[in-house]
Amino acid sequence: MPLKYRVLTIIGLCLVSVFFLFPRNVTTRVRGADGLMHDETVRHIPLQRGLDLKGGTYLALEVDDSKQAIPADKKADAIDRALKTVRSRIEGFGVSEAVVQKQGSDRIVVQIPGIQDPERAKKLVEEQAFLQFKITDKTQALERSLPKLDQVVKARGLVAVGGAAATTATPANKGLQGLLTSADTTKKADTSKKAGAKADSTKADSLKVQPGGAFSSLLEQGGMPGEFYVETSKIPAIDNYLSDTVVKAAMPPGKELLPGTDSSFLQGKWYRTYYLVDSKPIATGEHLTTARPNQSPEGTIVEFEMDNEGGRRFRQETGKHIGDYMAIILDDRIMGRPPVIQGAIGTRGQITMGGKGLAEAQDLALVLRAGALPVPLRVAQVQTIGPSLGQDSIDKGMRAMAIAVTLVVVIMVVYYRFSGLLAVGGLVLYMLYTLAALAGFNAVLTLPGIAGFVLSIGMAVDANVLIFERIREELQRGKTVRTAIEEGFRHAMPAIVDSNVSTILTAAVLYQYGTGPVKGFAVTLIAGIVASLITSIFVVRTFYLLWLNRSRGAQTLSI
Repeated sequence: MPLKYRVLTIIGLCLVSVFFLFPRNVTTRVRGADGLMHDETVRHIPLQRGLDLKGGTYLALEVDDSKQAIPADKKADAIDRALKTVRSRIEGFGVSEAVVQKQGSDRIVVQIPGIQDPERAKKLVEEQAFLQFKITDKTQALERSLPKLDQVVKARGLVAVGGAAATTATPANKGLQGLLTSADTTKKADTSKKAGAKADSTKADSLKVQPGGAFSSLLEQGGMPGEFYVETSKIPAIDNYLSDTVVKAAMPPGKELLPGTDSSFLQGKWYRTYYLVDSKPIATGEHLTTARPNQSPEGTIVEFEMDNEGGRRFRQETGKHIGDYMAIILDDRIMGRPPVIQGAIGTRGQITMGGKGLAEAQDLALVLRAGALPVPLRVAQVQTIGPSLGQDSIDKGMRAMAIAVTLVVVIMVVYYRFSGLLAVGGLVLYMLYTLAALAGFNAVLTLPGIAGFVLSIGMAVDANVLIFERIREELQRGKTVRTAIEEGFRHAMPAIVDSNVSTILTAAVLYQYGTGPVKGFAVTLIAGIVASLITSIFVVRTFYLLWLNRSRGAQTLSI
């Protein structure tokens, strides 16, 4: 490679490294208190300190029996399966240094480093929600039950959140024809027809929600079976009613009314969508293996896969409901508008996003993967914890690291003189590249990780030692400085590659079978070795070439 391109490559790597290490604002998609996805800007600080150096947040998770009853003899097995799912999500690539382990037979303990805000940590874990697929109601069961629900609310004397009497709710707009004239809703209705929905429009017209009672006044019918609109200002009221046990008992048998994540702006007001769905799911996220967004001739889609057992069950159940709407439910919230089942779905299926873009498809794929828990979990305990190592131990560890790096630098400069200085320059870039690689993987610095970093520093200069000794031998044989440098790098290359590859394989085994700090040590070691190969073979050789060009073919070399 020409010298100019070598220099540009090194500068480019430095700029990329600085970018990864520089704190910056990052916009992420999070679910707010209203259940909708919002953009949230947070300050991203690379290379946070881990549990042993800074502490973090402790959470205890238990099976949420209120969402799904688990027999006592099967609870331990459910916790074991949930443990693997929680660990894989929280640890991500295995470098977050989170500790996820089972406690007793019915609890999962999670320790997340660097998060001192308990509410933030609690929200992080609670988003690992329970995924279900349910069929929306097509029998107008809720419309038939509204008089009974109105009577129950009145008899119970329930009030809307905020103290206003429930019976004073503003009546809904008469009929829904006005609400359904917007372009977005009309498009959805047309799409549903093309998909082969079985909605009986004549029958639906005869069952329009009539304003009057406290409960029915909050609802307006949507454009598909089981779909209802609730004005945003009335959401606290209907949620208050639905949380009452007597109101729940008065709901149509085998049905439940759940909120969606979509909101619409119609006739100058914002509305939240609610859906009446079957209480019993046709499938859960227990067997979901992956989900990803994609593009097709029909538009944006989300493809998902299940294992063989889940695919067999899913094919059987969806085959019974061709033409019906299937709600995708995450933590009791329906994600997007329920799609139409166009055919029996097996291990592979897809969800058509309609007129929505790739960003919405990415969000849906994310929640599908995040929701694939075998059982619903709840946070039983949350608290902030301090560093697992004492401050004295932390200070001694940092002091040992500084001494080790200083000794390496001094030995290289004293023993190899000018060439040692070039190696130290490469070592500085090595440290920059390694830390940038760890920041790119969202690594968390722990004492074992720092130990791996210091160890890789020694291995980085070890490659330079092999090269320098070979250059010395070539100079002793009477070769010119330029030829000796070229021969030194060429002949030392096989030994350097062999030794580093064997170490990478060892670290890969630690990464595969280790957890927590062990994985952190392995990732740090691998990143360090790869960076050392780049700096010792490419960067230091570029420094030599720059020196030779500047000195116009030096006759001697300080080494």
